[in-house]
Parts: sequence; C-alpha cells; structure tokens
Amino acid sequence: MEVIFGILQTILIFVAAIFVLVLVHELGHFLAAKLFGMRVERFSIGFPPRLAGIKKGDTDYCISALPLGGYVKISGMVDESMDDSFTESEPKPYEYRSKPVWQRIIVISAGVIFNMILAYIIFAVITFSHGVNQIPAENIKGMYIPETSTAAEVGFETGDRLVAVNDKEIEYVRRGQFFSMSEITSQSLRFTVERNGSLVTITPPVDFLDHLARNPEFIELQNALPSKVGAVSDGSPAEQAGLQANDKIVAIDGQEVAFWIQMVNLIQAGGEEMVFTIERNSERMDVPIRPDPDRRIIGIAIVDPQEYFGYETLQFGLSGSIREGVNQAHDTLFGILNGFRQLLTGTISVRENLGGPVAIASVTAEVTERGGALGFWNFTAFLSITLALMNILPIPMLDGGHLMFLMYEAITRREPSIRVRMALQQIGFILLIGLMIFVTFNDILRHVVN
Repeated sequence: MEVIFGILQTILIFVAAIFVLVLVHELGHFLAAKLFGMRVERFSIGFPPRLAGIKKGDTDYCISALPLGGYVKISGMVDESMDDSFTESEPKPYEYRSKPVWQRIIVISAGVIFNMILAYIIFAVITFSHGVNQIPAENIKGMYIPETSTAAEVGFETGDRLVAVNDKEIEYVRRGQFFSMSEITSQSLRFTVERNGSLVTITPPVDFLDHLARNPEFIELQNALPSKVGAVSDGSPAEQAGLQANDKIVAIDGQEVAFWIQMVNLIQAGGEEMVFTIERNSERMDVPIRPDPDRRIIGIAIVDPQEYFGYETLQFGLSGSIREGVNQAHDTLFGILNGFRQLLTGTISVRENLGGPVAIASVTAEVTERGGALGFWNFTAFLSITLALMNILPIPMLDGGHLMFLMYEAITRREPSIRVRMALQQIGFILLIGLMIFVTFNDILRHVVN
C-alpha cells in the first residue's frame, strides 16, 4: 500500500509541475495571438481526446486526456492537428496566415518567452521571500568522500577542502551549493582543493557528466557535516542507549569517524549490535546500540549545517530579487546549454544523460520530498527553462520548427508550400514520438540497471 501511495504521489506532483509549465507556455501563445487580432479556436491543456471544458466567444478552453503537453489552435495555421482545410479559401483578417511575418514570429516565440519569464519570477519570488543564505567557505574545513562516490572516482579524498572551481575562489556556499550549474557542466572543469596544507588541482575526465549520471553522489554540504547528534528521536535505539543532542560519535566498533555520511555508511554495513564511542563534555564513553534491523538507523538527526558552520542571510528588495532571479535563471540556462553541447559533440553519452517523463517525475518527487514547496518550485523553474530550450529546437512540430519556416519566408519573401510544411510536420511528429519512446525506455532501463 505504501508503494502504491508513493507512486500516486509521484504522479500527482509530476502532473502539477507539467500543468503549470504547459499553462504558462500556451498562455504565451494565446495572449500574443489575441494581441494581434488572431482567432484562437482552442486552448487545451493536454492532448486529445478532449475531456471537459467551456466555450467562450470563439475559443474552446478545455482539459484533454494526455497530460504531457498542450496546444493553442489558431485559425489559419498549420499546427499539430495537421488541419489544412483552411487553405481552400482566401485568407481572412483574423487568421494567422494573414498577419505580417514579424507578428507571427512573436506569436510562435511567446511560449518560450513566457517559460523563461516564469523561471525569472519563481527564482525572484523565492529570493524576495526567503533571502539567500550563505555560509563562509572558510568555515568548512574538510569533507568526507565515500569510496564509491563520483567524487572519489575523479580524485577527491576525505579531508579535502574545496577552495576553487575553474580557478574561481569559493568565498561562500550559497543555497547549500559549492558551485553553480554552469560551472559544474563546464567542459574545462577544474577543482582546486586544499589537501594536507597544499593546493591540489583535480581535473575530472571529459565524460564527467556520464560519471555523475551513473552515480549522482558527488559533493554536497552534507559531506562536510560532523558525526554529531543534532537531535534524538523519542523511543529510538539511540534514546534507549542514552544518547543526547550535541553528543559527538567519534568511533563505531573501534573504527574512528568524523563525518556524518561516514557514520551512516558504517551503521548501514554494521552488525546486529554496534559499540558507539561517544564524546560528551570532553569525556568519552562506549555505548552499545542495536540499530533498527529493517532501516538500519538508530534514530538521531543531523545537525543544522547553517547553524553549525555559521551563516548570513542576504535580504533583497524587489529590484535586487529580480536581478538575483534573472542571474539564477541564466546560470541554469547556460548549465543546460553546456550539457546539450556535450551531448551533441559526443563528449558525454546520450543514454546516460537524456531523461524522459519517468526520470523527470522521479526527480520532481524527490526534490519535493527533500525541499518541500521550495524544492518543487525550484525544480519547476529548472523544467520551465528546459522546456523553453527544447521548444526552440528547429524541429517541425515544435516552436523552433515554425520559426524555421517563418525565417525562410522572411528571407525569400515567400511561404514554403503547404505540401512541404505538411510533410515536414509529419516527419517532425515521427521524430518526436520516436524520441519520446527512446527516452521513456531509457529511463526504465536505467532504473532497472541501477
């Protein structure tokens, strides 16, 4: 029952994110079309068959059965419906085809523009309402690097202190991140760490993103947190053994520990009963504890990283929040573009890095579970930027394909023939269906393998 509930929750969260993104994207097309006096016959969230809706004026506002998209049907436009019956009559003033090229370009681009604006707004609102928490990097003295992690694969060692990324010094850890998305996806990625008093440069392999896709466990703020008890759960094995908040676990079964992740890994791999060496008020004591046999936990909570390392909250006014939102959206945009470039050049594997609906749904649920509403909205902003980039690709059936036709018309002063457009639309449809099948099966296979 718990598994079924989890799957339903994942689906609902995913559908909610897609609903927001599609609504905003199609609203862009709709408002731009109305601005230039074009008739909109249908505004649909989802693809046919139509489930329910209401007709107001010339427009049918409806919800359709397939939730992975939506469309705005504009009179006089060859679109996803492949309806070209309008070509048998003369262009009417309210039709898409009767409008100047520059107006049609704006209408086609409006969905992508609105998706980018949505990302700006989400990031700006979060910044305005919550500010930006940052931890001075100098307060973080070292990290634990699990042997099976991607960080270990590329050359990090336990005790390293990360001091620079791409030769840019890390002054603050902002939003819990040591580096930005555009930095981590850079093709000339370099890390500088302090190790045993010396500076060491770590250069990941060119297929670093493949490593990260196979094993997402890399470097997070949690890697630097100590094996210190933040809180003890009522009735837990830890409480029964007498553990208290602020106790520091310095050894388990005689093996020294200093970091939280290191301690968790030892507990997960340990026996039925384990001996914890606790440091309390400068005194040490050995305490036997039996971890929960099913979940392999003892019932203690991690310390708050911001309180442990010390932090400051930057508050922004309206204009400052907008600037921060735009900067964060652009960093995400360039990070995704860096990833696309590496995919297209063959630097990284398409199979390892291209995700479909299953992967997106899984990640959406995961970030929502970890970060609550903030996690959901942050990831929705990321998806909105991704949707904008995907739609601008010059593939017939996508906005970029329509723009390609319009650019041809603007340059040659004549429209491509209906036969050519219909044929290319059908090719684009087949390509998109093939891509959707590929990424979905790829998600499933990757999930099974992992």
